[in-house]
Amino acid sequence: MTRPLKTLTCLALCLFLSVPALAGHEAKKEAKRAIVVAAFGTTVPEAAPAIQKMVERVKAAYPGVPVSLCYTAAMIRHKLAKEGKVFPSPAEALAALPDQGVTDVAILSLQTIPGHEYDDLVSLAKAFSGLPKGLSHAEVSAPLLFSREDFPRVAKALLASAPRERKPVDALVFVGHGTDHFADMAYPALQYTLWREDKNAFVTTVEGTPSFEDVAAELKARGVKKAYLVPLFAVAGDHARNDMAGQENDSLASLLKKAGVEAVPVLTGNADREAVAAIWLDHLKATFDALPGK
Repeated sequence: MTRPLKTLTCLALCLFLSVPALAGHEAKKEAKRAIVVAAFGTTVPEAAPAIQKMVERVKAAYPGVPVSLCYTAAMIRHKLAKEGKVFPSPAEALAALPDQGVTDVAILSLQTIPGHEYDDLVSLAKAFSGLPKGLSHAEVSAPLLFSREDFPRVAKALLASAPRERKPVDALVFVGHGTDHFADMAYPALQYTLWREDKNAFVTTVEGTPSFEDVAAELKARGVKKAYLVPLFAVAGDHARNDMAGQENDSLASLLKKAGVEAVPVLTGNADREAVAAIWLDHLKATFDALPGK
């Protein structure tokens, strides 16, 4: 759920008022850059290593640069905290950096589309930028599907990561979240791009367009007998294991079974796919390289 911009503005104001104004004779602070990996988060233990794998990729690509992880979903943070697993929010992760001497930060957005979660990160980064004795610059990297050039590259990366046992007559169904944000149109755009490469590759969403019913009807009409269900999320968490592959009547697997299609769930997310992860890392590089700090 998106946070009101008013909250972010108040947070920035509180931080501004909590530190004294810079004196005119004070020396300019030496620039230091850092990276914050912002993931939605997961409460599924089997899915969490994929996020850590992404963090390790970032650390390997930027030796000597401080790299930290935050979870954007408050509900997930609260549930994990009850289990003794504490993850900072994006605001907490950014607020901790100035005490480490950091002046400029690139935030790696592990979102798939530029929807509400991404908008919240951009607003937060703006609120934290330019604070006295705080961060000079906080910038957010693009999500997976952002520019026109991203779509064919993502499509090729997804197809290259398909299960080896998949036959050309079998469908590949990539399952995203979906949203009421206008960025939901990225999913049908990806569908169009995939069809230019593979006519049996489909996109569907839990809450957006195309819907589960859309893809079930399409596969039935085409006479498809088998479909591999592949999460379009960073990790194969709750949505992948329940909405996509679960036994409930409204899960994608159940709807396909009713349509006469054998469903084969693939429980790995995009953070587990090297070709897809490389696109996120390229987006991070563009943001990190543009930071003024050295």
